[in-house]
Amino acid sequence: MARARGFLLLAAAGCAMLLASQAFVPSPAPKAAPMEVDARVLGATFAGLAPLAIEQPASAYDSVVAMLQSWLVGGISLVLIYGAALVAAVANPLTKRRLEVRGEVEAMKK
Repeated sequence: MARARGFLLLAAAGCAMLLASQAFVPSPAPKAAPMEVDARVLGATFAGLAPLAIEQPASAYDSVVAMLQSWLVGGISLVLIYGAALVAAVANPLTKRRLEVRGEVEAMKK
């Protein structure tokens, strides 16, 4: 029974493959046109990539101390940036002024 079922599945897959191959008709292949290279584009590309050729590759740290110092400087920089953003968010003068005006308007309504 299992062999008959497996044979039926295999036969069905084969029929589906034959029918699908006849249903697909590819478009005619386009003729290859000769590739034109514009000298201006080539010059602009090389001019834009020139700084990358001049730049020295990054090298490893000289010592563990140098690596730790750079991490310390980067960490302090991030803390200062996030701290400044927090201060700006908390001490927003426009928001404080809006709250003052709202309080004055509510006091005048009473």
